[in-house]
Amino acid sequence: MEHKAYLDMELLRFTTAGSVDDGKSTLIGRLLFDTKSIFEDQMEAVKRSSEKKGIQHIDLSLLTDGLKDEREQGITIDVAYRYFATPKRKFIIADTPGHVQYIRNMVTGASTANLALILVDARNGLTEQTYRHSYIASLLQIKHVIVCINKMDLVDYSEERFDDIVRDYKDFAAKLDIHDIRFIPISALHGDNVVHRSEKMEWYDGPTLIYLLETIHIASDENHIDCRFAVQTVIRPHSEDYHDFRGYAGRILGGIFRKGDEVMILPSGFTSTIKAIQTFDGELEEAFAPLSVTIELNDDIDISRGDMIVRVNNKPEVTQDVDIMVCWLNNNPMQLGHKYILRHTTREVRAMVKEIVYKIDINTMQRQEGEKQFAARDIGRIRLRTTAPVFTDPYRVNKHTGSLILIDEVTNETVAAGMIV
Repeated sequence: MEHKAYLDMELLRFTTAGSVDDGKSTLIGRLLFDTKSIFEDQMEAVKRSSEKKGIQHIDLSLLTDGLKDEREQGITIDVAYRYFATPKRKFIIADTPGHVQYIRNMVTGASTANLALILVDARNGLTEQTYRHSYIASLLQIKHVIVCINKMDLVDYSEERFDDIVRDYKDFAAKLDIHDIRFIPISALHGDNVVHRSEKMEWYDGPTLIYLLETIHIASDENHIDCRFAVQTVIRPHSEDYHDFRGYAGRILGGIFRKGDEVMILPSGFTSTIKAIQTFDGELEEAFAPLSVTIELNDDIDISRGDMIVRVNNKPEVTQDVDIMVCWLNNNPMQLGHKYILRHTTREVRAMVKEIVYKIDINTMQRQEGEKQFAARDIGRIRLRTTAPVFTDPYRVNKHTGSLILIDEVTNETVAAGMIV
């Protein structure tokens, strides 16, 4: 029974973001260390590496920086996913790089997160990367942001310095679409206010970081109103036991599906009713986002990968003209009239850049109109025309049906991440 309770524990995904040397990897190392989520042999290896580098203390950042180049240069290059658990919750952390050229890795790490930890060096205050990462968190509709003002030990644990940074960030964040922002003064190196309350900052009476991570409310982050099921594959066993079985496997992207519900299949528009909802553990009476299930229907309808099962009276927009906020991830610039592969849920179509509406200046949040191309790391709004219909919701309504990626037809590289407006 204990094992079942552990499996049923709520999972919080969070990403770290901030400038280079703000202490993201050290903070995660500190979380893992202080929650006793590290094996002894891992700790021994980190101790040995720290001694080799001539560091007096244990370098906790080595717990996440797994690539040889990362350890040698003391930087994070790729997204490092780390898993840990406390008695209250399970966690998946995406430790993302701070360097501006690795912005695509930050977008990747943030795309599935419930929460963003944004680190600010108490000595430097807000930087361009703070603005960029906060804006991306806002674009990706991450509902919860914790601003960790790190290295408080290097500013003598000054309450005044903490208040100055909080005020600056609040002024900037007023232009963003983030509703839940918390601030914590920490020292990742010494563990102040990470897992254990700091004795050096008695002026701070808020929660520790781990307490916030364990208690922040995320259950209502999924859309349980608009029913969306993207078909991933059709299951036809052709076995003696399941001779006539035809099921549609995929992930529920929104809403609640129940046995007997009347549903519509897009793009055909045919309707049917749900005969059964199957999982590996048996049949369910109802299923909701983000479960992966197999749906059986009462009618034989031609359905294939990329189709979507929805409610008859609650449909996404079926369109070939898509307006998106895009984060350009490739070194080759995006140009008007260029064609790309567009991947949206399980559907893949070709798309052409019809119009560049504007680019965003990250520092001033001003719109720059009349642009003819997007360079690497540019963010802005574009219009696409697709060769076949896609079934979309605004990103703010449903992250899964409101997001897409663009892929270069020649190199097969992911060149952009887009949020449907």
